Amino acid sequence: MTGQADQLTPEYHALLGIVRGYERSRAVTVAAELGIADLLRDGPRDVAGLAAATESHAPTLYRLLRALAAIGVFAEDDDGRFSLTPMGEYLRRDHPLSVDPPARMFGADYEWRAWGDLPHSVRTGETAAQHALGVDVWEYRRRHPEHGAIFDATMRTFSRADSARLVAAHDFGRYGCVADVGGGTGAVLAAVLAAHPGVRGVLADQEHVVAGAPAVLCEAGVSDRVTIAPADFFHRVPRGADAYLLVRILHDWPDDEAVRILRTVRAALGPHGRVLIVDAVVGPPGEDPLTKFLDLMMLVSAGGRERTGPEWQDLVARAGLGLLGSTPVGPTRHLLEAVAV
Repeated sequence: MTGQADQLTPEYHALLGIVRGYERSRAVTVAAELGIADLLRDGPRDVAGLAAATESHAPTLYRLLRALAAIGVFAEDDDGRFSLTPMGEYLRRDHPLSVDPPARMFGADYEWRAWGDLPHSVRTGETAAQHALGVDVWEYRRRHPEHGAIFDATMRTFSRADSARLVAAHDFGRYGCVADVGGGTGAVLAAVLAAHPGVRGVLADQEHVVAGAPAVLCEAGVSDRVTIAPADFFHRVPRGADAYLLVRILHDWPDDEAVRILRTVRAALGPHGRVLIVDAVVGPPGEDPLTKFLDLMMLVSAGGRERTGPEWQDLVARAGLGLLGSTPVGPTRHLLEAVAV
């Protein structure tokens, strides 16, 4: 045993780094909550000024920032001043791909409480958040609008990050009208319409969600081509579109609920319409850790799941649809095209 202890392997250090990975995540969340990146937007600042601006304890704030500088989030100079790195720029709240909302969402207390109940999920198959919070995350965010706003901002970041690959992967120009079902405030639909001036759009989501859409659509210059249609995708979605787009929707739900959503879309679908599902397809054994940990996040938080290729085929078949194919559109994202059968 002594000989083994004297020969620490790279695998030992790698595993220990995984065990302690939450430390880095939590430090980034605290920096985001304090708005450090915004304070550094115009150049380097010393800790005393940052502490005063954030009402923080200067010596302790320094310890936080130097740790984050050591992993590339910020830069520290010889005078103890801090500035933004290319990585840290993404923490600015005004960045179009701001990671500030995801940092504050995934690091929020209710998410930590849910992940702390992962053993409950593993033992029972139930959603940890429901057990830890007493309600599902959707209801929790409804009761706590400040967390709902952060979630919506996170989805806008993810939508903007995914949109270019999605638009490049599929010919949306062949459709007269694209309906984005569960499309939030319209970031993905705006990207599709901006790339195809001849296409019209329908944005369908809950009324309190689409209330934030006009500003997003106006900024993209496509508001005159979008009909905003408050809808509950478990019961009804607008008819008349040539393609129905569901971006990161079905992975939020267990199979039975996902089938209900697809059946609702199927009922609105014309004879030549398409259903375009943007979600993950789980990779083979020993590969694709991003998707497989995303699957754990769905288990813990929303109660949904990521699915393999055969699982997707079965799911869409239960809704009266046939899967035509699947196209990768980035890490943890595929575009699955389905038609009525």
